[in-house]
Formats: sequence, C-alpha cells, structure tokens
Amino acid sequence: MPPPAFERKVLAPADVARWAARLARPLVFTNGVFDILHRGHVTYLARARSLGAALLVALNGDASVRRLGKGPGRPLNALEDRMALVAALESVDAVTWFDEDTPAALIAACRPEVLVKGGDWPAARIVGATEVLARGGAVHSISFEHQRSTTALLRRIGAGTRAAARKTVRRASAAKSKRRGGRSRARRKGR
Repeated sequence: MPPPAFERKVLAPADVARWAARLARPLVFTNGVFDILHRGHVTYLARARSLGAALLVALNGDASVRRLGKGPGRPLNALEDRMALVAALESVDAVTWFDEDTPAALIAACRPEVLVKGGDWPAARIVGATEVLARGGAVHSISFEHQRSTTALLRRIGAGTRAAARKTVRRASAAKSKRRGGRSRARRKGR
C-alpha cells in the first residue's frame, strides 16, 4: 500500500533550495518542536499559513530539542512522528527539520518572504528576522489564541499520574489495614 499523501510533504533539509523553489510564494516559514500537537499549535499554524501562499514548517531534530532544555525525556515523540503529524495538517505545505540549535541555515537557503513565530517571541529576537526584513519581507509574532503548551500539558499529566498513584497507595493501605483488623478481631474471639 502506498504511503499516505501527507508524507510527501516531508522533505529533506539537504535539498531545501531545490524543493523550496517549487513552493508557492510568498513563502511563510516557521519552526518549533511540536512535540505533542495541541489546539494552540494547529491554530497558530493556520494563522501563519494565512500570511502567504505556502507554509514551510521546520522542526527541531531530537538532539536539538534536548539542547533546548525542554525537560527530561523530551521530545516525547520522535522527529519522524512529529513531522508526520504536522505534515498531515491542511495548513502545512512542507515540513523539514534541522539538527542545529537554530534554523538559520534553512532560512538562508529557502529565503522565505514571511517569517513567523509564536507570541512568546518578540519579532526582533526571531532567528532570521534581520535577513528576511533586509530582503523586503515581513516578520510576525502571532499572539496565542488558546493558552496551551506541551510543557503545561505534561505538568498536568504528571500531576494527574501522581494523584492517581497516591489514591492507589491509600486504597492499598486501607485494604491492608482492613485485612489486619479482621485478623486481630478473629484472634481476640479465639482467645
């Protein structure tokens, strides 16, 4: 069976100049980890896509994510899985990756007309902003519409897991006490 069509959107960074030339212009470029895809990500990518004719999303490679200090065990999803999920989105035209700390080399190679990051990034701090602006392009910091983050979601999951574990321990302890109490009463009756 042939692979799903969205997998054709995943493109090797080594060939960026060749395949980026085939993307519609103005080209919008954004990047990120996209570890656990959530509503905030999907909305952000749709907003980014609306700023041009095509959207290219570059994902941090697994080693790059670890260097970002996102937390132990991150990324939770391997690069191939993260890219497949992002590629499956209607708003995304192409997906690639970078193993460096920043996507500067990709930005220089594909020469987007529009550079975008989330609202937690001031436009002046976005990697590649100076170069895109010098070519007459635009740089946008898109405000968050849904207060979601993978890190916050993982904290909630961890809190829920810890609460469930405490509840299980309490139940086991109560059951053990109940069994001991029953044996003690039986011993007293036998005396």
